[in-house]
Amino acid sequence: MHEFAAGARALGAGFGVILRSPKLLALGALPALISAVLYLAAIGGLTYFSGDVASWMTPFADDWTSFWRGGMRIVLAVALVAVAVLVASLSFVVVTLLIGGPFYEHIAEIAERRIGLDSSDDGAGPLRSLLRGLGDAVKLVSVALSGAAVLFCLGFVPIVGQIAAPILGVLFGAWIISLEMVGLVFQRRGRGMRQRHRVLRGERATVLGFGVPTYLLCLVPVLQLVVIPSAVVGGTMLAHRLLGPARSVPAESAPTP
Repeated sequence: MHEFAAGARALGAGFGVILRSPKLLALGALPALISAVLYLAAIGGLTYFSGDVASWMTPFADDWTSFWRGGMRIVLAVALVAVAVLVASLSFVVVTLLIGGPFYEHIAEIAERRIGLDSSDDGAGPLRSLLRGLGDAVKLVSVALSGAAVLFCLGFVPIVGQIAAPILGVLFGAWIISLEMVGLVFQRRGRGMRQRHRVLRGERATVLGFGVPTYLLCLVPVLQLVVIPSAVVGGTMLAHRLLGPARSVPAESAPTP
């Protein structure tokens, strides 16, 4: 519980930094707003056309009686929307950080300077860092899609599935978010996705203490605009805690960005 609380405190510290700086809040909210609009438009469009999509996917049912054909296509349409919502909840943060990468990196660097953390990198250069970030994002989205498929199938298991799928969904989503939120520091130090997994596995309780509340709060509309930049700062602090300081630097006097 002590380690779990330490992870939650990292998120709380991120909220403290963001809420004390309206400029940082506005800067961090913009990419989240763009992602939210895109996701809502995509899910809304799928919901509107879900009946047509279900009909297109089931041409073999055209000769069935209207009761069975309609019932099967309604179930399929609902399942398509449910899968889309699940995938969106697991990939929203990854896509948001990909859209707003430079914004969030700037926010993380400001937070590091304010509390005296080292923001040095491995000298990879901006292009290589960008490509590395894109590669990590693709890997995380692939993992999120695979996990969503497994959780969706698990949900069909009677009784056990209805209980286990939501719980495992929260834990899985928390892990994905934690992997992404600590990514800025890990990438700067030349640590790949495999090393990120290994370090986080060694501190599971702390990581879940940070990731579970972040994931649950990200499910709340509008609140996401505050949660994501706060989690970027909290994840930066958590990454430094997990990796240890590369070198000590003097703290700055928190200038307004």
